[in-house]
Amino acid sequence: MITKKLSNKNRIIKQLYFSGSMSCADFSMQLNKSLPFITKLVNDLVEEEVIVETGFAPSTGGRRPLMYSLKPETLYIVAVSMDQFITRIALMDTNNEVVGDVARIVLTLSNNDDALMTLYGELDKFVQNLKVDKKKIIGVGIGMPGFIDIKQGINHSFLQTPSTYGKESITQFISEKLDIPVFIDNDSSVIALAELRFGAGINRKNVMVINVSWGVGLGMILSGNLYRGANGFAGEFSHIPLFTNNKLCSCGKSGCLETETSLSVLIEKFKEALAQGRVSKLSAVPDGNIEEASALIVKCAIEGDRLAVELLSEIGYKIGRGVAILIHLLNPELIILSGRGTQAGQIWQAPIQQALNEHCIPKLSQNTLIKVSKLGFDASLIGAAALVMENYDHIYSS
Repeated sequence: MITKKLSNKNRIIKQLYFSGSMSCADFSMQLNKSLPFITKLVNDLVEEEVIVETGFAPSTGGRRPLMYSLKPETLYIVAVSMDQFITRIALMDTNNEVVGDVARIVLTLSNNDDALMTLYGELDKFVQNLKVDKKKIIGVGIGMPGFIDIKQGINHSFLQTPSTYGKESITQFISEKLDIPVFIDNDSSVIALAELRFGAGINRKNVMVINVSWGVGLGMILSGNLYRGANGFAGEFSHIPLFTNNKLCSCGKSGCLETETSLSVLIEKFKEALAQGRVSKLSAVPDGNIEEASALIVKCAIEGDRLAVELLSEIGYKIGRGVAILIHLLNPELIILSGRGTQAGQIWQAPIQQALNEHCIPKLSQNTLIKVSKLGFDASLIGAAALVMENYDHIYSS
């Protein structure tokens, strides 16, 4: 009976995390439990100072129900956002607010046999330096590039094979070392989860989330759920063979969308333009810091620099060609531009829309909205935290 009560309490906590505030009647309906049973659990959670009363719901003509929310400082999640070059680690509360500073680590994943051990070392250091009780940390969520098997906790693209360290998976290796549950997923799927739960994808059924970064990833929301495909590898938008440019892609093929549209390409083209005598307020691009270089170019574009706007627009148009394929195949109601690249904001929308005007059947594209994420670069951290909470009711099931 104790295990059953704990499970139902966890389900209430999970519902509140994703909903913000709910009433006992809401819990009763969502969990398919009687109102007296739910009321008892809610009162227990109030006494345990896990949730708090937040006042009455707005009037709809009848008696207003009492609403409840989570106390932000009751539970914490370690959220990890990884790309091919930079890893960020943050402590998040149940309001998805960052507690303390975000750790930023330069960690190249390709051809790096020490990447997994480095990741563990940085996580261990981060957790050891936290000023909150470790017992309040319910899990570590990690969004990372590559072909991810979320059930096995394996990345088939990056990080040293965990068997080297005597464990079967990345999640097992790190969780046993930290003594905290660990969950991993593809970075674009994590970003799509953030948009579905807290961003522009709320209450939407069919949404494509474009993750513009060092590649161009895709998270898919179909019928209101995150779609990962048969093996969890769906959404490799970067590797649609759209061009005959003879440029080698990171996947080993040539002509992929990524070879013309990533932020890495933006930096390359900007340098080439400067070398050819083009004028920009940014006279040189710093070497050795790809993150700083892309941020400076995007900043110039936001400030109206003609060269920066031109190059971003060219990339946006080519992304739009890929989006046209998605619209023809999946007929989504919404396209969300999310991830690192959204720092460029509305600059993306016009060229993407122009590509759709030219390459999409109007009947298909006319009802598809294009939005720039309001979560922006934080989407990956929010999604990593949400990944833990998606699994919260199972964490203690054993």
